[in-house]
Amino acid sequence: MSTLLKTFSQIDELRQQLAAYRRENKTIALVPTMGNLHDGHLRLVEEAKRHADLVVASIFVNPMQFNAGEDFESYPRTLEADQAMLAKAGCDLLFTPSISSVYPNGQDNQTRILVPGVSEGLCGQKRPGHFEGVATVVTKLFNFVQPDVACFGQKDYQQVTVIRKLVNDLSFPIKIIEVPTHRTPEGLALSSRNGYLTPEQLAKAPALYAVLTTMAENLTTGNTHFHELTYKARARLAEQGFAPEYVEIRNPDLSNASLDAKSWVILIAARLGKARLIDNLIVQRDSN
Repeated sequence: MSTLLKTFSQIDELRQQLAAYRRENKTIALVPTMGNLHDGHLRLVEEAKRHADLVVASIFVNPMQFNAGEDFESYPRTLEADQAMLAKAGCDLLFTPSISSVYPNGQDNQTRILVPGVSEGLCGQKRPGHFEGVATVVTKLFNFVQPDVACFGQKDYQQVTVIRKLVNDLSFPIKIIEVPTHRTPEGLALSSRNGYLTPEQLAKAPALYAVLTTMAENLTTGNTHFHELTYKARARLAEQGFAPEYVEIRNPDLSNASLDAKSWVILIAARLGKARLIDNLIVQRDSN
């Protein structure tokens, strides 16, 4: 039987509680989420526990990172189930602020954080303003919680890259930990949006990871014809019923892939029915 999870919705109350822990010299980790949790989120909590005395999770469906026509209104809200999962995983506190407390003057009057370079292209091109919304809300969460450590999933590779640059550029004293993608036995990256997949689509969805692994095998065996590899991958995804948005090979810092790089990251976004799926794979170059 899991214990009741301490949950705060007011910023001042959360800060008072965290201040008490700091007086006891306890270190704090933050796991930001939008709720509708799955095992991948719980891996973030488990990793956070290894790096700090206390783990704070946040659940906030951030309207600023949704574009018109996206699924903000329909995004699943499952607070009671999420609280139970977090308590079982050993989370210490949950922060569930309202939109009005995060953006008290409205979104239009909110100071925004723009992270240049790494926010552009890939999902930044397909979802204009998305990473500005992410960077802004993460900056606010960092100020609310003032964590020593924050954990993010590798599945959202571009997002983690944006947050690393944000932390570095704004001199936040926070260690960012990137947690490997958690997958089903078939290879599908866990995502809250997988819930939009029909049973038939769910059976097809692991093809995304299969395309990634085929590309990775080609790269590790010396095939550096980047354009050809991405073209064939898009064609294969289309044959499997996906609508690919992008398939790209980049250097780990998201600059254009270079032939002399020691490693690369393959990034894919594709739609399957109502679901927009993203995934990536880091590829270490064969040193032989």
